[in-house]
Amino acid sequence: MEDEVIRIAKKMEKMVQKKNAAGALDLLKELKNIPMTLELLQSTRIGMSVNAIRKQSTDEEVTSLAKSLIKSWKKLLDGPSTDKDSEEKKKDTAVTSQNSPEAREESSSSGNTSSRKDETNARDTYVSSFPRAPSTSDSVRLKCREMLAAALRTGDDYIAIGADEEELGSQIEEDILCVYIHNGVKNPLDNFFFL
Repeated sequence: MEDEVIRIAKKMEKMVQKKNAAGALDLLKELKNIPMTLELLQSTRIGMSVNAIRKQSTDEEVTSLAKSLIKSWKKLLDGPSTDKDSEEKKKDTAVTSQNSPEAREESSSSGNTSSRKDETNARDTYVSSFPRAPSTSDSVRLKCREMLAAALRTGDDYIAIGADEEELGSQIEEDILCVYIHNGVKNPLDNFFFL
């Protein structure tokens, strides 16, 4: 089953690269008939491919089917878990969302409350499959993390896969730092341009 999903994902990626969504509806219908699990979603990253097709397609039927698939897959993220897991997840996301600039901005202004709540709900449902990036007090590193998170926020892909863009930005920054350290580069990270 995983091989079938990977095959469909590769075909969709080729369609996006060629900017030709012919046959996307058939692939989406195939996906609809495949029983999807959280593990399958995470290992194949099919949500990213479906979202890319959804954004690129002008066919209303393709976009609506892609939206319904993504919506049903998001429910898997909210699916049943053990009490211990849900308590840890709530505690972890509460601390993260309270410290985030968005949460501070949300508490200080009442405008756009519904869009903020949707964004917060999407963040609260992320599933972390990697260890959290270590915290730092270095102002340059913090600014790099902030810039990466802002860049990740420009698209909706992080919502489609259920990722926390701030944590993802921190992990990317941490990996960049490791590459710099291992390669013996002594220039500070603020000279690194993110395109």
